[in-house]
Amino acid sequence: MLLTPQPRLRRARTGNVEPVTDSALDGTQSADDAAPTPDLDAIEADLDGVQSALGRLADGTYWTDEVTGEPISAATLDADPLARRV
Repeated sequence: MLLTPQPRLRRARTGNVEPVTDSALDGTQSADDAAPTPDLDAIEADLDGVQSALGRLADGTYWTDEVTGEPISAATLDADPLARRV
């Protein structure tokens, strides 16, 4: 029994599934298919925030405002775990 290859599928940003073209498989992409360039500055800022939060957890100051020393509510930290101010 001879099997015919089935087209590969990928999930588009819209959540729809679309077939993967040969150009996507061989590395040649048109400008429309090009992957977005990551915002390295935003990624670095997020990483700095995570490192700061981990340091504050280690110091026991995670739940307090860095400037005033007031407690930061659990709701605020749930909404933004990297929050440093009330």
